[in-house]
Amino acid sequence: MFTGIITALGQIQRVIPSTVQAQVETGVRLSIHAPELGLEDVQIGDSIAINGACMTVIAKNTESFEVDVSFESLSKTVGLSNPGPVNLEKALRLQDRIGGHLTTGHVDGIGTVLKLEKISESWQLVVQIPKTLVGFCAVKGSITLNGVSLTINSVSDHAQGCDISVNLIPHTWKVTTLNLLKVGSKVNIEIDLIARYLQRMLSLS
Repeated sequence: MFTGIITALGQIQRVIPSTVQAQVETGVRLSIHAPELGLEDVQIGDSIAINGACMTVIAKNTESFEVDVSFESLSKTVGLSNPGPVNLEKALRLQDRIGGHLTTGHVDGIGTVLKLEKISESWQLVVQIPKTLVGFCAVKGSITLNGVSLTINSVSDHAQGCDISVNLIPHTWKVTTLNLLKVGSKVNIEIDLIARYLQRMLSLS
């Protein structure tokens, strides 16, 4: 479990393809430089969310760690197949504060940035949400974009899905990779955990 509060920024330094088998799609191994994450208490087998996707640590040293990303995960996420900066969060401990909202690190879909505009001291981010996730988006509800816990300010439904707007305060803008987004950028989406189970219960009632 995670909270959507980014612990540190990391840098994917190496993307190593898995052993290639004939006519079989394969995943990759990522080597991530993360000296600010605090890896001294991370063990092999622990979970770290990378741009909102939960991955298992398979190797580490004092400043870097490695994870294997399956082809399935690559096909359902963005930002994990090339070198570059990523948002990082270590798994939640029972005694930790929940500053954002409970998340699982399971990416539900991919959104597209429609607008990123500075308004006063903050930034307004508008993202198009795919049709399959429209029912999980509500004004003042929670959503995770690239691993960052955010509050939905508005929802506009349309035939292709819906457009949501969120506000990025200066701190969030400074300490996450959301400041690298542009119109047309893709983002990992995780819907609110409570909304996920509520939708399931209603569908069975």
